[in-house]
Amino acid sequence: MQYQNTIEYTQIPEKDAPLSLLLEADPSKKHIRSYLPGSWCFAAIDTNHIKGICVANRVDKFIAEIFNISISPEKQKQGIGTKLLEFSLSELTSKGIHRVELGTGTFGYQLTFYQRHGFRVEAVIRDYFLNNYDQPIFENDLQHKDMLKLYIELNSQVETHTIRKP
Repeated sequence: MQYQNTIEYTQIPEKDAPLSLLLEADPSKKHIRSYLPGSWCFAAIDTNHIKGICVANRVDKFIAEIFNISISPEKQKQGIGTKLLEFSLSELTSKGIHRVELGTGTFGYQLTFYQRHGFRVEAVIRDYFLNNYDQPIFENDLQHKDMLKLYIELNSQVETHTIRKP
């Protein structure tokens, strides 16, 4: 008998977003408490357990920001993060969002993950992690200092190129 593991992607109430999972991506309870109220929470649910979460909120009429996306360590590298991000972007599009922004470190697998999905760098916020977190944040023995602001235009995820003739 073969067991089929099925992940359900759905929107959940913000009160159901597990703090322990949010802390995997953002080590500051203070920051989480600042962006969670009123946010849209999209979840990857495996046998009634939330294994992935994406928290986003509208910051302007047509712009949303992803504040947190996290996958349980035992479920990482299985495509759940990719599917959760794709589901979240689709849901945001259905809510009238045209552009999604987020902040991440200047190095690490998270940056690669977002760029693989079409996010582009818009700005560097110098010393963001130094000025906004009580404890230093390290990844691969390097300290995060600056934040990259990334964005994706949802109405143009598939780029089209026009060839101009001389």
